[in-house]
Amino acid sequence: MTLRCKMVLLTLAMVVGVSALTAMSSRAADGDTAPAAATEAAPDATPDAQDPAAARKARIRANLVLQFPQLGEIQLDMGDITPSELPGLDQGSFTMNGERGQLFLVSKDDKALYLVSGGPLDVSLSDEEIQVALAERAKEEARIAVERGKALEKASVGMPIRGTADAKVTIVEFSDFQCPYCARAAQTVEQVVEKHGQNVKVVFKHFPLDFHPWAKPAAVAANCAAQQSPEAFWLLHDKYFEHQRELTPETVIAQSKTYLADSGVDLAAWATCAEDTTSDAHQAMVAAVEADIALAAELGVEGTPSFFVNGVELEGAQALPAFDAAIAEAAGGS
Repeated sequence: MTLRCKMVLLTLAMVVGVSALTAMSSRAADGDTAPAAATEAAPDATPDAQDPAAARKARIRANLVLQFPQLGEIQLDMGDITPSELPGLDQGSFTMNGERGQLFLVSKDDKALYLVSGGPLDVSLSDEEIQVALAERAKEEARIAVERGKALEKASVGMPIRGTADAKVTIVEFSDFQCPYCARAAQTVEQVVEKHGQNVKVVFKHFPLDFHPWAKPAAVAANCAAQQSPEAFWLLHDKYFEHQRELTPETVIAQSKTYLADSGVDLAAWATCAEDTTSDAHQAMVAAVEADIALAAELGVEGTPSFFVNGVELEGAQALPAFDAAIAEAAGGS
């Protein structure tokens, strides 16, 4: 099981598990009256009595809210329902908060609705065709990894590192100082450096998630420290994770000053960078954090921690053996 902090909100797909078909009986199809809560959750879904298609969509919507009350708290928009290629089933979709689309199949009598994760899959390939497809996929993944590795290496220039600067294997970590799984991963990264330090370079990139209120100020503060001393950056890195449960948006900067007291950095200059939002130094560090976030999005990162070992993604708070294997593979392909 991959452990990481996700930036996406809870969606219906997460509730029901999009990897499986989920059937739901439609009580309204039998003429039963849905509970008031379900009806009230969809006041905008009242159909024109003269429009059977609209009435059907409204009924399905009301039943979905009945089965999954969370849907009553968001904007749920039903698309058109049309015949599918499967006998006895229609197809349709709905969106949640105007973003995520969910496909479904529904029986003609609305007695059963199936949530599906995507369109039909071609499962007719022979063993030989499967092997060809796997080889092509591996080749494409290797190409993408090389491109990712180059982009990450370019984006890591001048960043504080742990390990060996000219190592053949570069591990880039996208992390969030407030993420508990990142704190766990930080301990594993220490083990990686202890075991492979002569052969790897570890680079930390910021990916503060929106629902972690002190993560971004901490990222900016750490970058401000890095401008003076790589060691000061790693000092804050370690302290943030060590005292993660104690820190708050109100205390993180003051505590950072305490952590840096004996580090040798110019605290006045650091404070201007970390606290004075009008200063050029502060705005530059905010821009640097935003650049990390943009790079993470470009690479498809959705949660923290996420690692790239020579461009090959390793998601979540993995154990040391997973890094051992990734490093060995990357070293062999260097």
